[in-house]
Amino acid sequence: MTDTTSSPPSAPGTGLPLGMRVPTIGELKGTILRGEVGLAIAVMAILVILVLPMPSLLLDFMLALSIIFSVLILMTALFIQTPLEFTSFPTVLLIATMLRLALNLASTRLILSHGHEGTTAAGHVIAAFGNFVMGGNFVIGIIVFAILVIINFVVITKGSGRIAEVAARFTLDAMPGKQMAIDADLSAGLIKEDEARKRRKDLEAESSFFGAMDGASKFVRGDAIAGLLITFINVIGGIIIGVMQMGITLSEAGHSYTILTVGDGLVSQIPALIVSTAAGLLVSKAGVSGAADKALSGQLTGYPTALGMSSAVMGLLAVLPGLPFLPFASIGIGAGLLAYLAGREKVRQTVKREMDKAAAAAPPATPAEEPVQTALKMDDLKVELGYGLLPLINDSSKGEKLSDQIKALRRQIASELGYIMPPVRLLDNVQLGANEYVIKIKEVDAGRGTIFPGQFMVMDPMGGKVSIPGTQTTEPTFGLPATWVEGRLREEAAIRGYTVVDPATVLSTHLSETLKSNVAEILSYADVKKLMTEVPADQAKLIDEIVPGQITVSGIQRVLQLLLAERISVRDLGTILEGIAEGLSISRSTQTIAEHVRARLARQICAAHMAPGGYLPLINLSPAWEQAFIESIVGEGEDKRLAMAPSKLQEFVGAVRDRFEDAAKKGELPVMMTSPMVRPYVRSIIERFRAHTTVMSQAEVHPKVRLKTVGSI
Repeated sequence: MTDTTSSPPSAPGTGLPLGMRVPTIGELKGTILRGEVGLAIAVMAILVILVLPMPSLLLDFMLALSIIFSVLILMTALFIQTPLEFTSFPTVLLIATMLRLALNLASTRLILSHGHEGTTAAGHVIAAFGNFVMGGNFVIGIIVFAILVIINFVVITKGSGRIAEVAARFTLDAMPGKQMAIDADLSAGLIKEDEARKRRKDLEAESSFFGAMDGASKFVRGDAIAGLLITFINVIGGIIIGVMQMGITLSEAGHSYTILTVGDGLVSQIPALIVSTAAGLLVSKAGVSGAADKALSGQLTGYPTALGMSSAVMGLLAVLPGLPFLPFASIGIGAGLLAYLAGREKVRQTVKREMDKAAAAAPPATPAEEPVQTALKMDDLKVELGYGLLPLINDSSKGEKLSDQIKALRRQIASELGYIMPPVRLLDNVQLGANEYVIKIKEVDAGRGTIFPGQFMVMDPMGGKVSIPGTQTTEPTFGLPATWVEGRLREEAAIRGYTVVDPATVLSTHLSETLKSNVAEILSYADVKKLMTEVPADQAKLIDEIVPGQITVSGIQRVLQLLLAERISVRDLGTILEGIAEGLSISRSTQTIAEHVRARLARQICAAHMAPGGYLPLINLSPAWEQAFIESIVGEGEDKRLAMAPSKLQEFVGAVRDRFEDAAKKGELPVMMTSPMVRPYVRSIIERFRAHTTVMSQAEVHPKVRLKTVGSI
């Protein structure tokens, strides 16, 4: 029977399964050159050196690699701008220390096993360092080596370790304060969320770096101690091996093994000294920004007087008897020249700063003629002032500045209506009277008045006449009788129970009411787009569902305008959007949708008109008038309009005035209550003679609100 079992596919030309294929040279090269694989191989090679013997030629190559690696670390520490640019330094320090110790062990193995063969037993690098430094005298070599170890161990390593320890401690202690500063800047709007996130990341990196540097400094200290012990072992052990095992004389053993040991020690201690210096530079650079050369040159040459005094001291030492003239004189001349150049540069910088300051303070050059297109630009809100009112902007001694009150007004409008008030342009107008002002909306007059800086407007809360001498006037916002009195009479007016208002507040109140009355007109398409982009993510999904498939942005703008026209806040935009989505299933008419949204905002609308007693005062529209309004509605759909006889309208207006006046005498501020069908039409009539009267439908009354009927029409 034939076996039909299939075998795994083979790699072409090999006969091996694909999963067991031998990798090619290119694949091996690519794998090794990958960063993480290359580093792992390098670390494993260092560990191998600790165990396996190394030929002298390879040792020479590795010692040269150790020296250039240390120099690279030092140069990098010199040229970086901030310590955080070299956050990998602790890891690099550990690898460099392991490399030196592994090479120390490899050289020790060669010295002890082949030292009797001569000074080149451990390679030419060690022999060259030993012969060059010792100069034929091993005592000199030992002394030089000991001095290098002392410099590295006692001075540089100890100092940099202490700096790293203190820097780590203070960095960790200051971390909570820096974190709170970032949060404060973010809350104040000084930085964006991305900038705050970057600062937090930098703060975390800084604390981690200095904490790691505190521990990494121990590597260098341990390396110096290990170098001392290895040197001692090499000398003693080498002499013992050479004399007792290899049969050479004590003098030959001392000469050969001392040269090798001192050379080995120098080859290891010089890179260690370089790396220790780099560590010291890095941790001492915590408070310095920029490269080390620029920072040092800028700070040392920033005081020419100090350089000049140093030059004078060098000149004095040069002329003292017994001291060599040339070294001190040349250094003194160099320092004097440097002081002269630094002083001239400082004067140049000072002159440049003064010129820049003068240029900034100088009046701007005559601007070029503006293009004609600029005349087409319109300001949404503009306040024109007579020349006598300019102190309200520039002089804060006459009360709170008008600009400050406008800033507070913008915050108030945003809180009350959910709408960001556009910037208000303040400018003077010589065509106005000295104390007159005009409020313009889209370049059209929307209100005007007269105020007197340095005086105060006094009003009787009961609407009576003010008995304090002054200029009789009418309050510009609500048309109430008022009197302008001198500042010295302010306290007397307050004692008598009158309402006292400063000029800036009068103007800002007028501006506030004017804005609230016309906010629907000011709300633009761009404003609505901005509001829609700032909603939470879950509400943004609702917008995507209805815009533009069921309603356009312009349609939402119209609904918001209808709400704002009756001073209903659009701050709860989420509920409004939900109401629009529900209303779209009933009708595509913006008026109908707006009425549905009003029903969703019942709690908000009722809360805005609650009486101090916790109830909602209202005046009901009688069934007769309800029927009269229903019968007067003509048209279909969007074309519905009110067509009531003028005599009937006049009768309705008179009845409304009478009922609301009666309610006012009782101390009540009621709302008009109608059916949902006729509410828009009743409102369109009432707003013409009682603009601030609220007209509600029964659908807008929240179930938990207590009602109090104070009248009926």
